[in-house]
Amino acid sequence: MDPLSDAIRKSGADSFVMYASSRDADMRYLTKFTTSDPFVYFRKPGENGVIIISQMETGRASRESPAAIMTRAEAGLPDILKKEKNILEATATMIARQAGTRLLVPPQFPVGLAQALGKQCTVSVDKGTVPSLRAKKTQPEIALMKQVQKVTEGAMGKAVALIRASKPKKGILYHDGKPLTAEHVKYAMHCQLLEHGCNAVDTIVSCGKETAIPHMTGTGPLKADEPIVIDLFPVDEKSGYYADMTRTVVKGEPSREISEMYGALREAKRIGISKVKSGVPATDVHQAVVDFFAERGYESNTRGFIHNLGHGVGLQVHELPTVGPAGKKLVSGNVITIEPGLYYPGTGGVRLEDIGAVTAKGFDNFTQFPEELVL
Repeated sequence: MDPLSDAIRKSGADSFVMYASSRDADMRYLTKFTTSDPFVYFRKPGENGVIIISQMETGRASRESPAAIMTRAEAGLPDILKKEKNILEATATMIARQAGTRLLVPPQFPVGLAQALGKQCTVSVDKGTVPSLRAKKTQPEIALMKQVQKVTEGAMGKAVALIRASKPKKGILYHDGKPLTAEHVKYAMHCQLLEHGCNAVDTIVSCGKETAIPHMTGTGPLKADEPIVIDLFPVDEKSGYYADMTRTVVKGEPSREISEMYGALREAKRIGISKVKSGVPATDVHQAVVDFFAERGYESNTRGFIHNLGHGVGLQVHELPTVGPAGKKLVSGNVITIEPGLYYPGTGGVRLEDIGAVTAKGFDNFTQFPEELVL
C-alpha cells in the first residue's frame, strides 16, 4: 500500500502538490532532488510524481530524482504569463492545468500560492502523511545515518581532546597559552565535520551556570570545575541526513550536585534505552525516566527534567516520532534519540544523548562514544 496515494484518494483530490525547495525535508524525501530554489512537485495516485522545474535544472534533476521531469515551458508557464502577470496567479494556473483542480497540499504549503489556487481549485490540507512516512527509515537510510554518527563522534572527540588537554588558571581553562573558548571548540568540531562532508549550525558548547538552559549555545572562555555540555547535530551535505549526540564533561573537580546529577543521568539513559522496542508507546519510555528521576528526588516541571526524553532524527534533526507525553507507538525503523537531562538554575545542567534505531528486539544504538564526566 502507498500511504500517500491512499491519502490522496481519501481526500477526494486529483493530486498531492508541493511548492518548496529541497530545504523542505518532505520535498527532498519525495523527489530526492536538491536545489535552493522552490519548484513544483505533484503526484497523482499510483504514480511516481512529476517535478516542474527550470530548463537549466532538468539535466541534474533527471539524474537525481525518480520523478518525471517537466520544464516550466512544457507546463505552459510562459504562455500563461503573457496573460497573467502576477506570478502566484500564473503558477496556480500552471499547477491546476497539470495536477488537476482538486488538490491536497501539506501544512507548510505557501499561503499566497494556496490562496491563488483557491480561486480555481479545491484545496485541502493533508494531516502529515509525508512526515509519518519519513519517520520509518529504510535500511539504506539507517546506513547513511550511522555514517553521519561516526563523523559526529570524530568531531566530538576533537572537542573532548581540547578540553582534556587544557590547563586551569584562575578558574579559566587555557590551551596553547590562550583561554579555551566555546567558539574555539565549536570551530575545531566544525572543521572536522567539513573534512568529512558534513556541516553543523547552532552547535552547543555551554559551560557553568548557562548549562541550566538546555539550548544555550554557549560563548566565551570555558571554566574549570564546571559542567560543559556539548551538543552536536550535523548534517551530511550529500545525503541530507542528520545525526545527534550530547556529552557533558568537567575539566577538574565537579561539584557534588553535578556528580550526583550525572550519575542519575547515566542510569536514566540506560532505563530509557532498555524500554525501547517496536510496539511500545513512546510515552511509556518517557514516563519510565520521569518516574526514575522522581524516585531520585529530581523534578520534571519547570526545572530538573524539563523536556521530552527524545525525538526522531532523519532529514531534519527534530522530526517524528516524539518520545514524550504526546508520543505514539514506536515502530521498527524509527530513528530516535534518548537524551535525559537535568537543569537547575544556580547549579548548572547535565545532558547525555545517544541516537539509534528502533527494532523488534530493542534499540540499535548507533552511538559508541564513551560517557566520561571528569577529564
